[in-house]
Amino acid sequence: MKKRVMVVDDSLAMEMQISKLLEGSGFEVAAFCEDGETAIARYNEVQPDIVTMDIIMPGIDGLEAAKIIIEEHPDARIIMVSSLGYDDTVNEAMAIGAKTLLYKPIDRVSLLGALDLALT
Repeated sequence: MKKRVMVVDDSLAMEMQISKLLEGSGFEVAAFCEDGETAIARYNEVQPDIVTMDIIMPGIDGLEAAKIIIEEHPDARIIMVSSLGYDDTVNEAMAIGAKTLLYKPIDRVSLLGALDLALT
């Protein structure tokens, strides 16, 4: 059975890219959320194995959404995805409980490696 990934990003292109990168792997996109509020609301419904969470989004940003999801679901596995490479962002993501951080643009090897890491 494939592992279910919930993609949280304000870019539809990112959903399509991640879906394409996951083709033929042990992972599938189970849901796509365009913002942090939707991700928080849908986490229970979707029950994903892993969440990829963009950091910069309108409304509740990815760091705050990840924090809320992890507080409500301590077993949540979240991979932060960002185009920014600031050390404080990485440190904050790890302090919240994110499993790792991917930098955009992402490729198949990096994505699958991060997903596998999140499952350990």
